[in-house]
Amino acid sequence: MERLTPRVRGVWLVLAIVRAAIFGGIIVGGTIAISRTDLWTEAPAALVPAAVAVAVSVAVLRIVVAWLRYGVWRFDLRDDDLYIERGVFTRTKTVVPYVRVQHVDSRRSPLERTVGLATVVVYTAGSRSSDVAIPGLTPARAEELQESLRRLAIESEGEDAV
Repeated sequence: MERLTPRVRGVWLVLAIVRAAIFGGIIVGGTIAISRTDLWTEAPAALVPAAVAVAVSVAVLRIVVAWLRYGVWRFDLRDDDLYIERGVFTRTKTVVPYVRVQHVDSRRSPLERTVGLATVVVYTAGSRSSDVAIPGLTPARAEELQESLRRLAIESEGEDAV
């Protein structure tokens, strides 16, 4: 089983902090607006501190999940399929038979480019969750994985997916 590049943990931590800051800004800003206007004339004095506590708790939870997510994420190119394990709270094991692979892309967000990472996206035949992504790869490994998956998909043409 192959693990992701450790730098992806930093990307996930940055995203967790940014999302938590946005959530916290909305929650705390909303409670301040409610407590200082006539929308709620008898707003409790602890409303804003409670909103701050909720925002901080959510931020800590998001950061912990982002940190733990790296330790769980694994993938493997097996004989007949791509196998992926992921998930902190709900463990998900995904098996993608090569015969179901339609095409394979690689993408690099601005944050990924900054830290030298890439994501491989595998599009499959099917209706539910018809694509899977493997984040946290070096660009060279992403290109190599993309080519390997393309080659394995071509080799498996004509086989039965079940």
